[in-house]
Amino acid sequence: MSGHFRYTQWDPQLIVSQIITIQALFYTSLGVLIYISDCMTGHSPQLNHLFNYQELSVKSGHGRLIILSYFLNALFGAFVLWHLVQRAKPCLDFSVTTHVIHLVMCWLYSGHFPWGMWWWAVNILCVTITCVCGEFLCLKTELKSIPLTLSQRTEV
Repeated sequence: MSGHFRYTQWDPQLIVSQIITIQALFYTSLGVLIYISDCMTGHSPQLNHLFNYQELSVKSGHGRLIILSYFLNALFGAFVLWHLVQRAKPCLDFSVTTHVIHLVMCWLYSGHFPWGMWWWAVNILCVTITCVCGEFLCLKTELKSIPLTLSQRTEV
């Protein structure tokens, strides 16, 4: 342990609980954002808007709002990583894991692999946004000054 700034230990329970929490917050926030976009455009809320890759389209106003919801959710995901993971190094792992699980969920929901160009472009950009912004926030916190004294400074 000596010579290490921060003691890290392999803790599978912590990692799995972080993945579950991040995934739950990912779907909750994305669901709320898509619900708001559905209300704005007069569409009825459906799981298709969350899991059907064909809904991500720039041809309709509703499709563009769903894409915007994904991007806003990516920013929210960065804050989730900042609060739950608190370290820059695993941000890429958690970002990719979240979107790979989303890929599997979309595949299971629709019954076929998502081949849509816009689905892939949006999700790759979202992974990038979540990872880069999450790493930035975590690094900002990690690089704060570390107090070396335990007592308050007194003027003599």
